[in-house]
Amino acid sequence: MPTWHYSVKKLDPQRTAKAMLWDADISLKESYEILKVIRGMKLKEAEKLLEDVIKMKVPIPYVRYKLSIAHKRGLSERFPRWKSPIGRYPVKAAKFILRLLKNVENNAEVKDLDVDRLVIIHAAAHKGPYLKRWMPRAFGRSTPKFRTLTHLEVVVKEV
Repeated sequence: MPTWHYSVKKLDPQRTAKAMLWDADISLKESYEILKVIRGMKLKEAEKLLEDVIKMKVPIPYVRYKLSIAHKRGLSERFPRWKSPIGRYPVKAAKFILRLLKNVENNAEVKDLDVDRLVIIHAAAHKGPYLKRWMPRAFGRSTPKFRTLTHLEVVVKEV
């Protein structure tokens, strides 16, 4: 069995809390863009942002994976740090990441950390296993059913 480790090292265990989500059936590209936006935010602000993304009120700015994506009105004003009017509403990935943020919040409560003072210091998405399957069709043919899974990790710190 392989052992899994966080990609961030040298953390103070008294002031930090961690959470991982392995083999999530979401897009790596969408999760990368969401985690890039919420990195550095307070935990409650990030949860509120993801709830608004799920309700399709606030788009996520796309910075790296942005070819052939439409511009959204007011995106540059809401996220001036990214200077990108290009965005989307990645609802499925936002649901998984919101579940991960709730998990790290529970882990912080168990460690007796103040939830209102938690800041996301590390958020990363890694490529998971690539599942190759084939669906049989008529006349001896088959259709590929390939899936890429994603690993997510979040670390919060009390400031």
